[in-house]
Amino acid sequence: MTPYLKTQLLYETDYYLWLNTTVAQLKARDFGNLDLENLIEEIESLGRSEKRALFSYLLRLCEHLLKLKYWETERQYCYRAWLLEISHFRLEIALILQDSPSLQPFANAAFLDAYQKARKNMLKAIGLSPDVIPEALNFTIEEALDEEWLPWQSDLNS
Repeated sequence: MTPYLKTQLLYETDYYLWLNTTVAQLKARDFGNLDLENLIEEIESLGRSEKRALFSYLLRLCEHLLKLKYWETERQYCYRAWLLEISHFRLEIALILQDSPSLQPFANAAFLDAYQKARKNMLKAIGLSPDVIPEALNFTIEEALDEEWLPWQSDLNS
């Protein structure tokens, strides 16, 4: 079996060993034995993973901002925990965008979808009429990511 086939087989049988072998081959500039097909697939999946993580944090951030604004019966008991979660999601989003600034356009484009999914989740969780939480965004991504901003501040400015 050639070194290339061994490396390709490693991908299927021992991913961690394949990863270490691939890194060693790259460092040694042993490009002839690289498992390029799986390496390309892995690099592409890294980008997808970053996007999924960013979307997930945007969704959770929107859910918690909506909880804070609309789930009045739980607010008294959960307020501090929700604020902590909101801070956590903002931090994670900021870290992702700091590491990969080119994901900002994706975040901007995905924000409406994240909000609409969060709205749907919150309507189910809270049991509110669909007309209570607006379908259209009533805050921007910049506000949502602003550490000083909370959702009822939109009402004060109206």
